[in-house]
Amino acid sequence: MEKQKEGRKAAAGASGGNPVYGLGVVGALAWNWQHAHTPRDRTVAVLKSLVWPAFLVYAAFRALEGSAKKK
Repeated sequence: MEKQKEGRKAAAGASGGNPVYGLGVVGALAWNWQHAHTPRDRTVAVLKSLVWPAFLVYAAFRALEGSAKKK
């Protein structure tokens, strides 16, 4: 049993992004919620808040694509 423990290495920093993602979800929820007026909009706001990195990356790629076309 001791030999098995020696071969294992700790996964340091494996969950370092979780607090940042959590704060991002809360911020995205606050932002999307204040723009929602109907119950359907609020449902969509919650769903958008859970996948906010996808929207962020999409917007970044659109901006990069626009700057590439100007050159």
